[in-house]
Amino acid sequence: MKLRPSLALLLALAVTGVGVHAQSAADLAGDNAPRKFSTLPLKPTVTQAQAAQLSARFLTRFHYDAKPLDDAMSQKIYKAYLESLDGEKVFFTQADLAKFAPLKTQMDDAIWNQDLSGPFSMFNLYITRAIERMTFARGLLKQGFDFNTQESYNYDRKKADWPKDQAELDTLWRERTMNDWLRLKLAGKPDDEIRKTLDKRYAGYIDRVKQLDGEDAFQSFMNSYAESTDPHTDYLGPRAAENFDISMKLSLEGIGAVLQARDEYTQIREIVPAGPAAKSGKVHVGDRIVAIGEGTSGPMTDVIGWRLDDVVKHIRGKKDTTVRLEILPADTGVDGKHVLISLVRQKVSIEEQAAKKKVIEIKDAGVTRKIGVIDLPSFYSDFGARREGDKDFKSATRDVAKLLGELKAEGVEGVVMDLRNNGGGSLAEANELTGLFIDQGPVVQVRDARGEVQVQGDDDPGMSWSGPMAVLVNRGSASASEIFAAAIQDYGRGLIIGQPTFGKGTVQNLVDLDRFTRNNSEKPQFGELKMTIQEFFRINGGSTQLKGVTPDIQFPKNGDEKDFGESTYDNALPWTQIAPADYKPVADLKAYLGQLQTKHDARTVKSPAWKLMLDELAQYRKMRDKTTISLNFAQRETERKDLDAIQADFRARHKAIDGDVDVDDNDSLDDGLNANERSLKSELKQEKDAKKAADPQLDETAHILFDAVGLIKGDAKLAAEVLPYGGKFSNTSAATAAATPEKQQEPASH
Repeated sequence: MKLRPSLALLLALAVTGVGVHAQSAADLAGDNAPRKFSTLPLKPTVTQAQAAQLSARFLTRFHYDAKPLDDAMSQKIYKAYLESLDGEKVFFTQADLAKFAPLKTQMDDAIWNQDLSGPFSMFNLYITRAIERMTFARGLLKQGFDFNTQESYNYDRKKADWPKDQAELDTLWRERTMNDWLRLKLAGKPDDEIRKTLDKRYAGYIDRVKQLDGEDAFQSFMNSYAESTDPHTDYLGPRAAENFDISMKLSLEGIGAVLQARDEYTQIREIVPAGPAAKSGKVHVGDRIVAIGEGTSGPMTDVIGWRLDDVVKHIRGKKDTTVRLEILPADTGVDGKHVLISLVRQKVSIEEQAAKKKVIEIKDAGVTRKIGVIDLPSFYSDFGARREGDKDFKSATRDVAKLLGELKAEGVEGVVMDLRNNGGGSLAEANELTGLFIDQGPVVQVRDARGEVQVQGDDDPGMSWSGPMAVLVNRGSASASEIFAAAIQDYGRGLIIGQPTFGKGTVQNLVDLDRFTRNNSEKPQFGELKMTIQEFFRINGGSTQLKGVTPDIQFPKNGDEKDFGESTYDNALPWTQIAPADYKPVADLKAYLGQLQTKHDARTVKSPAWKLMLDELAQYRKMRDKTTISLNFAQRETERKDLDAIQADFRARHKAIDGDVDVDDNDSLDDGLNANERSLKSELKQEKDAKKAADPQLDETAHILFDAVGLIKGDAKLAAEVLPYGGKFSNTSAATAAATPEKQQEPASH
C-alpha cells in the first residue's frame, strides 16, 4: 500500500531516516563524493537505459496482469509521470505541455530503444520551472501584500487545469505566497520575521531542487511506468531498494541514530537504544554532523549542505568497521567548538517499528479485567538472516508469539491485535501469524497469472492464544493485515472491529535486476522491481481486492475513503471470487455479536470520549472538504477566532477526560510553519504528547472484548459456541507456536 504524492510535495517535506550503506574511503573523499548541487541538464546513463529495458521485459511477460508496452501504455506512463512531477499543477503551463505532447506516444520507444532523453527532458524542465517559481515567490516578499482585498486562493488543484500561460501562473503563485504570508501573520508574526522565514523556506526549496540528480529522474520515470501496470508495482533504484530491505528486516548495520535534514545540517533526531551511538554516550539528540571520515585515519569530508540520503549512506556500513563523525554539539551555536567522535558500526535493530504490547485494565459494574493489546506496525521478516540460519532472525510472528506468552503471564483475559495503519509486509508472516490463533487449517488462497490456485495455511498443531480476541483495523490496514483479519473472520476466531480496510488483494515479489545482468561490481546498479505476481483470496473464496474486510462491529469513518484506498486507483484490479478452500469455522461469533453491538451502542452514546471523537471527526471532515480559502485578513482572522473557540472546547473536554495529560493551548492552532521550521525540541514534544493522548477506539475495542469475556463466563453454552473448537483448547505455550521458521518462503510482500 502506498500514497503517491508529487515530487514537489516530497521535496517540501522534512525527511528522517537512518543511513543506508557506506562506500569506500576513496568514494567518500574523491571524485564520487556528492556535490552540493547537480549539474544541469541531467542525462541518463547507459546502465539506467538498460535497467529500463530489462524492467519492461519482466513487466510485459511476468506481471500478474501483463500488458504490452505500446502506445496505449505510453500514454498512461506519460500521465503518471506528469502527475509525479507536477501533480498540483503549479509549475508547468499549457505551453510546456504542448512541448511535451509528442512524448505521449514515445515513452514505450524510449524504453525499448534505450533512449531516455525524452523523459529526462521533462525532469530537467521541472527543475528549471521549480527554481523559477520559487525565485518569483522570493521576489514577491520584498514588496509585501495587501490583505484588504476580497481575493481567495483555491489550494486544491487536483481537478484544475494547468495554467494557460505565464501570467496565470504568476497569479497562482502570488496567491500561494500571499497565503503563506497570511498564515504567519495570523499566528502573530511581524512582517520582518515573516519575510525572513519565507525567504529561507523558498531558498531551501531551491537548494533541494538543485540537488536532484539523475537517479531521482530515473526513479520518478520508472515508478510512473511500474505504477501504470497496477498501483502496487514499483521500481526501486539502488537507494530505494536498500531502504525497503531495511524496512522488512527491521535492522541495519550502522551507528544507531535517526537523522533529519534541517537547514544546511544533518541533525541527530533520535538515538536508537543499545546502538553504537547510544553506548558511546557522546552523541546527543540535536547534534549536527558537519564531516564524516571512513576508518580510523581516512580523510574527513565536509557534509554541510549535502542531501540527507548521501550523508546517511556514508554513515552506514559493514559491521565492525569504523566511522568518524565531526559534530557540532546541540547546545552550541554555529560557531561552537566541533567534537570528533569515532564509532564502530554494529547491527542495529529498529525496535520502534517492531510489535509492542500493553495491558488495558477495565473496570465496569464492579468487575475488573485485563485486556492485552499487541500493536503490530507491519508484517516484517529478515529473510536473509533466516536463510543464513540465524536463530535470532527478526520476525513479526516470533515477536508476537513472545508477547502473547508475556500477556498470558500477566493474566489477561482477552487479546486485541491492533493492525491500524499496518500496510502489510510478508505474505508468509501473515500466514504464520494467523497460525498463532488457530489450531490447523488453510489461511489464504493465492492465484497466479496462469490461474493456478495454491492454498497456504498453518500445518502445526496448537495455538499461542485460544481465548477471546479482537482485531482492530482501519482504512490504513492493508494487504497482509487484510489476509490476517479475513482469516480470523472466516474462521469465526475473533471479532473484527473498526473501519473497512484498504482493499489491496495482490501479492508482490522482489526481482533483483542485477542478477540478470553482467554487473560484476558488488555495488547494485540496476535496482529492483517490486512486481505484482499473484492475487490472494480469502478461504471463503472472496477477495479483499477493492472491498477490503468489513468489520463485525464498525466504528465511524473519517471520510478519507474517497481519497484513500484501493478503490481510488484508476487501474486497480477488479473484485473477483474463486471456490472456497476446505475449511470449517472454529466458532460462531454471531451467537453474541448482537449483544456486543447493543452494549457498544449503549456505552458510546453516553461516553464523553466517544462524543468528543465524533465531534473532532466532524470538524476534520468539514476542514478537509474545503478547497478555497480567503486572502482577506479580517475574514481569515474571524475564521481563526471561530476555529480557536472550537479547539478551545476540544482542549477543555480532553483535559476533563484525560486528567493530567498536558495539552498546550497553542499546539492545535496553525502557526504557519512547516515541520522542519519548528525547533526539534517542540517537534519531539508534540510527538511524545500524541503518543500519550487518549485512544477512544482502542479503549472501546478493549471494552467490547471485556463484554465478550463477561458473556462467555456467564453462559457455558454460549462459551462453547463462540470460543474456538468449542472451548476445548487451553492457551498453549507461545514458544510452541513460534518455533515454525522453516515454513516461510522467499519474500513476497503486500
